[in-house]
Amino acid sequence: MTRYALRRLGQSAVTLVLVSIVVFLGVRAMPGDTARALAGEETNPKALEAIRHQYGLDQNIAVQYGRYVEQAVTGDLGTSARTGLPVVDAIFEALPVTLELALLSLLLAVVVGIGAGVVAAVRRGRPAEWFANTLALLGLSVPNFWLGIVLILGFAIAVPVFAASGFVPFGTDPLENLRRMVLPVVVLGSGLAAIVMRQTRAAMLESLSADYVRTARAKGLAPHQVVGGHALRNSLVTVVTVLGLQLGHLISGAVVTEQIFVLPGFGKLMIDAVFTRDYAMVQGVVLFTAAGYILVNLAVDLLYSVIDPRIRLGGAP
Repeated sequence: MTRYALRRLGQSAVTLVLVSIVVFLGVRAMPGDTARALAGEETNPKALEAIRHQYGLDQNIAVQYGRYVEQAVTGDLGTSARTGLPVVDAIFEALPVTLELALLSLLLAVVVGIGAGVVAAVRRGRPAEWFANTLALLGLSVPNFWLGIVLILGFAIAVPVFAASGFVPFGTDPLENLRRMVLPVVVLGSGLAAIVMRQTRAAMLESLSADYVRTARAKGLAPHQVVGGHALRNSLVTVVTVLGLQLGHLISGAVVTEQIFVLPGFGKLMIDAVFTRDYAMVQGVVLFTAAGYILVNLAVDLLYSVIDPRIRLGGAP
């Protein structure tokens, strides 16, 4: 297990370095002058030259990248051209919002998706399966922005149960926090829940027809022991894999969802940075998000190897 974990950790580190190179070069390829963006309204050529020298923009691209990596390792991702504050401060200010949205959406997807998938498989050919399949189809078909608008009109305006926009930290007011997060979580988590449900159902149907399940039934085990202790446990390998592959959807969906509900998270931070040509902020947010994505994928791979030990043994039987 330790050897497998170290190998995956090394692969993740290499991936992060490659991502940092792509992000760095991509930001440098964006139209506009970085020095002018940092200078704001200052157009004096000498002032611009001083800014280029201060931030190393007058050096070759390799030296600039080396300096950027050196600063990033110490936690310095640059200074925002829009606010004049460190990029790291803005990232950690927005992080709790996006993190709460993503974690609650993931929890919703896991609980609802796995639960509905198990019910659909166990109750195959019955109304429960039809109902679960119908909900999954709706979850996959309805775009996030359209679902968000419908939920706002229905549950924040017509029947004002939940708030339509804004964010209140959980530590400040837990009830108000949940009131404002329910709709965004439903919007972001519904599509992922539908995917998890369909994959769980397919994996469960395969497991329920396997020899080891028939043997468990022949031994006289209770239905919940057969389903939970045998069929579901072996089906979780597929479910965990799907969750890992869908993390990108969760991140991109969070950007759209935060714009709909005016949540001050990574999505709003990134959009504002792009429109104001805040290159340091764009670079910092993308790199931080990529690092988080890589770390979560690493955790999913390690969890995968715990569920199915053959993974860490290279597929050996």
